[in-house]
Amino acid sequence: MKKASEYRRHAEECRALAKGMTGEHRDHLLEMAATWENLANERAKLLRRHPELAIDGEHGEEAAQRVAGTPLHGQPT
Repeated sequence: MKKASEYRRHAEECRALAKGMTGEHRDHLLEMAATWENLANERAKLLRRHPELAIDGEHGEEAAQRVAGTPLHGQPT
């Protein structure tokens, strides 16, 4: 299992690649980005319920994510 921050990084990479694409390829990359964001959000929820599952420094990363108010693609902070 990966950290939520890694899932978010994958989502950002998909969005960056999508900027250079058109049509169906762009749509697929944006769908992939949304899926990565959903995985990140689910991972973050899991950690709030079960903090013992955190991977090296993951709690700090998630806390910084919430404090910074970084919007999660389509999700309220």
